[in-house]
Amino acid sequence: MRSRGALAALALLAVAAPALVTPTAAHADSGTVATATSAQHQPGKHHLDRDKHRDKHRDKGRQLARKLVQRTSAGRAMRHLYAWQEMADEHGGHRAAGSPGHDASAEYAGRLLRAAGYDVTYQYFDFEYRETLAETLRQLTPEQRDIGIIAMSYTASTPEGGIEGALAAAPVDEDGSNGCEPEDFADGGFTGRIALIKRGGCTFALKQQNAAAAGAVAAIVYNNTEGPLNGTLGSPDETVLPTGGITLEAGEALAAGLAEGEVTVALELREFRETRTTPNVIAETPGGDPENVVMVGAHLDSVPEGPGINDNGSGSGGVLETALQLARADRHGKAPNKVRFALWSAEEFGLLGAEHYVSELTEEERGNIALYLNFDMIASPNYGIFVYDGDGSEGLSEPGPDGSAQIEHLINTFLDGKGKEPRPTAFSGRSDYGPFIDVGIPSGGTFTGAEGLKTEAQAELWGGEAGVAYDACYHAECDDIDNLDLTAFETNIDVIAHLVGMYAWSTGSLAEEVPAAGPADPETAEQGGLHDDHGHAEAA
Repeated sequence: MRSRGALAALALLAVAAPALVTPTAAHADSGTVATATSAQHQPGKHHLDRDKHRDKHRDKGRQLARKLVQRTSAGRAMRHLYAWQEMADEHGGHRAAGSPGHDASAEYAGRLLRAAGYDVTYQYFDFEYRETLAETLRQLTPEQRDIGIIAMSYTASTPEGGIEGALAAAPVDEDGSNGCEPEDFADGGFTGRIALIKRGGCTFALKQQNAAAAGAVAAIVYNNTEGPLNGTLGSPDETVLPTGGITLEAGEALAAGLAEGEVTVALELREFRETRTTPNVIAETPGGDPENVVMVGAHLDSVPEGPGINDNGSGSGGVLETALQLARADRHGKAPNKVRFALWSAEEFGLLGAEHYVSELTEEERGNIALYLNFDMIASPNYGIFVYDGDGSEGLSEPGPDGSAQIEHLINTFLDGKGKEPRPTAFSGRSDYGPFIDVGIPSGGTFTGAEGLKTEAQAELWGGEAGVAYDACYHAECDDIDNLDLTAFETNIDVIAHLVGMYAWSTGSLAEEVPAAGPADPETAEQGGLHDDHGHAEAA
């Protein structure tokens, strides 16, 4: 972590495998992904750049890419992150969707983009705002100790001040389906008690519903793997009990205490919810082919717990600065493809901004989008250099839509050329690219890690500290202007600039054969796909 003063000073300064992947081969075994691609996204002739100007356009793309990489920098982008930190400081410490801090952040970005010559729109939509008001757990007997707990999204709330009660543990099944059947609570010992349930086998919602049916007054779910448990009950309709998640270690300690006798705890979980309105910021070049649109996006909102300067001021700052430099570098609008930048809102509430945008597109408008590039958390303090596994060859996730493998290859080639040793991350739809791949739009991007722990092999590869989270301040108050690594930030801004320059002139590479990237080394690949699984209602 660098000091705020050091960051301010810097802000002033301005292996490929032999197999080949084609747009068809990349989906040969991908089941519904390939079907969705062919059924929902039919690229027009412009997407493939099949014309006599293709080679000339690629040369121009390389020229523009070099110019953008030279003009963009972490130092220049830091001005946006300082502005957003200031807005968070002025508005309750965060920039969550539907808050004054986010509204100010969106207005700031839109104003700069409009001044640079972009056609800017604010796309407003309604969503359910959620904020955790209290999440505390304290063991009272047979010994007293505080236990960290995370309220699950959509949890029911305890009374203010919380509740006290004895624990009752659901049996741990050999098949891992703990608390997934009403019979798991059939011994009659849950009435008026707080259920202790191990993660696994079914949704968190079903676990707490079964516990409630047996008479429990709250539910505590403990993890089945190392690390904190940050889950969701899916929707208010599924919620019946105050429910929170704790670590495997804490859960096993409570279960061991129960095996010896009664364990009582004090629990407070409270969540505030209301309908709010928030904008996506959409900016596109005035010129360029409207039937061949290159989209680049990042979410602008933070969680309510902190200012969100790495998650995701870094991604949105990199995208914003690249857009501003593109307006200068291509001020006469010669690039043949339209470039559309998006700063999404409400990603932290479940990718809602990107989902709203995609759902509002007509079939023709979807078909006009050649590709989508996503950048989320690109300056993690204990960073990794991760690229979305677009071709699925790494074995981390299913292949993306046709063209995703080619995007992955272009990013890897660029990073390899800079000696950055990129590694794959699962392409599982856990950030704003998810709604795009769901309708068959080829996508890709980079990521530097969230709450996952850096391995020994990764520390040897990139430096940093093994056994420590890529971002120890993920979704926390300390995700502020000091919570950045400028080397990672610079590298990923270069990626954004390179891709924008190349694709603004030519998307023809999306149709070409490229070497498969896999298989992944499990010691250096990132398994999660991105931070927090925004679809993590499932328990297993």
